[in-house]
Order: sequence, then C-alpha cells, then structure tokens
Amino acid sequence: MDDLLQPGQLLARGVCRHLRSHDFVTVEELVPATGLRVDVMALGPRGEIWVVECKSSRADYMSDSKWQGYLDWCDRFFWAVDADFPSELLPMETGLIIADAYDAEILRMGPEDKLPAARRKVMTRKFARHAALRLQALRDPEPGGLLRQG
Repeated sequence: MDDLLQPGQLLARGVCRHLRSHDFVTVEELVPATGLRVDVMALGPRGEIWVVECKSSRADYMSDSKWQGYLDWCDRFFWAVDADFPSELLPMETGLIIADAYDAEILRMGPEDKLPAARRKVMTRKFARHAALRLQALRDPEPGGLLRQG
C-alpha cells in the first residue's frame, strides 16, 4: 500500500497518527475556500482547528505560494516535513512537525490565532461533512448508491 502513496501522503499519514495521540481527529485534503486545499486539518477536543501542510522536498515547499491563505482558516498552522528536510527554510512564526509514514513529533508549536466564532462554526461543519463523505465513500463507493439501481 505504501508504494501507492505519494511522499506527502505518507507524511500526512504519520501526522494524522501522531495528532490522534493528542486527541485530535483529522481529515486530509479539505478545501476551506475556493483555490485552497489543506493537506491535513485537525479538530481538537475543545474545538480547536489546526492546519498542517506536508512538504516532501525543498522544491515542493518553494512552489507553495498559497500557504499564507491557510492562516485565516485555523487556530494554528504547521509544516510537516521529514527529518532530512532543510527546516531552516520554514518560517519561524509557524509550527514544525517532523514526520515519516508511521508517526511524527511536534518540534515547534505554531502560534495560536483563534478563529472568530462564525468562521469556526463554518470550518467545523466543513470538517464534519468532509469526514462523513469520506466514510460514506468507503462504505458505498458507487456514487448515488441505491438511486442508480432500478
């Protein structure tokens, strides 16, 4: 299975496993707004929302011009990279997670910038719908389910 996943997806898996140990639940590839797609969004036990962008190489990081747009959609922002990534490239005012396909470690917490209540409500709903749609697709991969029969 691992050979079917891209390097960033492997990092995301390790990040999601680690965040679960902190009582966060996660979804991958959530769209908070048109033109943005976060690698990992995490929802904490008190409703906190974290965004984690997984970067598998220097070139991957250098080509990301949208990351600052994610700051408006979370309470904390993190980069997740592997142990060989030149982490000095990453802005110090962001969080840092070192990850591999199996686990991760938070090295630096991103600063907290609490979402306004209305935006938090929107993001929590998006998170819930995204998670439910993913689960439904696993249970019934045929779009439309029973509606197509007959």
